[in-house]
Amino acid sequence: MIRLGKDARRWTVTIDRPEKANSLTRAMLTELAAIVEDAAGAGIGALVITGAGDKAFSAGADLDEARAGLATDPVWERLSGAVAALPCLSVAALNGTLAGGAFGMALACDLRVSVPGARFFYPVARLGFLPQPSDPGRMAALIGPARTKLLLLGGARLTAEEALAFGLVDRLAGPEGLAGAVDALTADAEAGDPAVLRGIKGLCP
Repeated sequence: MIRLGKDARRWTVTIDRPEKANSLTRAMLTELAAIVEDAAGAGIGALVITGAGDKAFSAGADLDEARAGLATDPVWERLSGAVAALPCLSVAALNGTLAGGAFGMALACDLRVSVPGARFFYPVARLGFLPQPSDPGRMAALIGPARTKLLLLGGARLTAEEALAFGLVDRLAGPEGLAGAVDALTADAEAGDPAVLRGIKGLCP
């Protein structure tokens, strides 16, 4: 349910469970984390994370596994921490809705590109869970503390246009143009020297 494509200087990871809105099991999260950890030492210029289908990037945790404890499993932090630590450019190509715990890996990416039909929500207050520990800080760094509370405490559901205006996503691209938009964003990093990329990321807050 996780597919990995490897080009010369770019890896593309696809969450491939569209019949379940690309919801994530513990096994899928563990596989994602291992791939990202491997990517850190692969000398690539960019890593892209996306979802299969045209409805959802990921709806977050698989509901059955969430009720069994996945919602508070440390594997979420392992994954988002590995993404944040990558020495290359990381891009979340949001082919559809982003919800719940799936926010972690997207927030940890350097850039987020979304299709216009995506929706964004993180309903932890209603569901009775705390967000993943690093998510509120990363979200607030992008959109500010009040808007972070709007999502986490107020249960707001953002359109892609609102997410762009807030700074939660960086670009919008139609479904037919998403791949091209990602190609354009990763081209320089794919051509760059790994040491230079690492140095640039080290200089960025």
